[in-house]
Amino acid sequence: MSDPTGPGRPAVLTVDDDPSVSRAVARDLRRRYGEQYRIVRAESGAQALEALREIKLRGDQVAALVADHRMPGMSGIEFLEQAMDLFPTARRILLTAYADTDAAITAINVVDLDHYLLKPWDPPEEKLYPVLDEQLAGWRQSFAAGRVVPSVKVVGHRWSARSSQVREFLARNQVPYRWFPSDEPEGRRMLQAARADDHRLPVVICADGEPLVEPTDGELAARVGLSTTPAHDLYDLAVIGAGPAGLGAAVYGASEGLKTILVEYLAAGGQAGQSSRIENYLGFPDGVSGAQLTDRARRQAAKFGAEFVTTRKVTGLTATGPARTLSFADGSTLDAHAVILATGVAYRQLAAPGLAELTGRGVFYGSAVTEAAACTGDDVYIVGGANSAGQAAVFFARHARTVTLVVRASSLEASMSYYLIQQLAGIDNIRVRTGTEVIEAHGDERLDRITLCERATGRQEVVDTHHLFVFIGAAPRTDWLDGVVHRDDHGFVLAGHDLLVDGAAPTDWPADRPPYHLETSLPGVFVAGDARAESAKRVASAVGEGAMAVMLVHRYLERR
Repeated sequence: MSDPTGPGRPAVLTVDDDPSVSRAVARDLRRRYGEQYRIVRAESGAQALEALREIKLRGDQVAALVADHRMPGMSGIEFLEQAMDLFPTARRILLTAYADTDAAITAINVVDLDHYLLKPWDPPEEKLYPVLDEQLAGWRQSFAAGRVVPSVKVVGHRWSARSSQVREFLARNQVPYRWFPSDEPEGRRMLQAARADDHRLPVVICADGEPLVEPTDGELAARVGLSTTPAHDLYDLAVIGAGPAGLGAAVYGASEGLKTILVEYLAAGGQAGQSSRIENYLGFPDGVSGAQLTDRARRQAAKFGAEFVTTRKVTGLTATGPARTLSFADGSTLDAHAVILATGVAYRQLAAPGLAELTGRGVFYGSAVTEAAACTGDDVYIVGGANSAGQAAVFFARHARTVTLVVRASSLEASMSYYLIQQLAGIDNIRVRTGTEVIEAHGDERLDRITLCERATGRQEVVDTHHLFVFIGAAPRTDWLDGVVHRDDHGFVLAGHDLLVDGAAPTDWPADRPPYHLETSLPGVFVAGDARAESAKRVASAVGEGAMAVMLVHRYLERR
């Protein structure tokens, strides 16, 4: 094994049991990356894990792990799974032969694999370096000057709704943090050091050691390095919402020369960003997690110069001469020549006794990624019959003892993709209960039980669980647009052809032309993605609409 003791530079670790292959990989990596990274070579999984533990003890970082799949004693997948516990942010790459591609695809789900490479990788300039360049660029996004931002520490109560929200906020914004339950020794020591008590939680200890007691999302974002304030007062294009549609619009707007700002209230990715695995998105035959897709899109938009601000809640939109003015909850404003509404949708609340009181304390809306480890050995229940619920079931099945999908309809066929139905059927610890509803939740400090009811017979059953995840349809985040643009009876924004009445523009349409496709009843304001009436509710269509909206923005700006 090569010496991993040199300080400073982050490491790229490669492990292969064939000495000649191991040396060849290390040689190619040193030739390209040796000046910026320490290349650590190991010839077994156990040896590699020992090297990682030494690096961890020294406080150094690992940027990427390159592991051969077929190794005696410990496979590459088994090694990566254990390595994740030591360096969860390191990029994971599997070296595999063509015959082992099924194993590589399995690894995508087991260890959230970032990439797999077929051997041989010659020439490295074509097959190895482009992959490593992309993965290392992604890893560096969370780092400054090649060094990791010191981990944020969160001390909170295990069953506190706000503690759960803070962890989810940091995770979705890809801010590294460590979690310390307030009732465990280390958590109590941190509270004592911060001169805080367990009556005001969570306490977030920032990289500089200063504690934040019960911080708001805005306070938290500002302290962990997220941008919260626009750099300018006027932009060519303002995109509201950083889901797939908003990210797509930001990429195309900025790449085509528009001064673009992307405004997000919580975290990039929207509902898609919470998906554990999207398998029917064009160009990703092995699937991609929502977090990975979001990270790539955000980096791509930033590369072209798009500005991104978070924890900014837009509360108003008005026409100010040729500009469109956005009003924020704090009273500040921002002007843009054109606006794209990409606010997406929110999961509907499940109306049953006990659920509201236990939200964040065992009841979660959407896939709370921070809860996965806590589900180990538990019986998890997921409500919903669409793709998002199915993807969550596959994800939690890796951790939980059992996962039960509770579906109100009589079957999954009308609401879930065929590939996902087949996937669920092939996982032993997933059960599907159709024609069933959750009618009550029980628990004091946390969720302890739920009551299920079979719709056809009325038969009720009380089951034990500490984790209930709800995916029961979506409502648009458009209440703030009431009286500003036309919406349908469900709150979705009307645009283009849907605005026409008997083939003519609505009576309050001020322009001397019909609305463009995706243009709302306020000229210069467009809508894309799930917030639009009659949208397809798919990631690919949302990205496409974001790109199309930018094309129409150009047309609008040229004809003003």
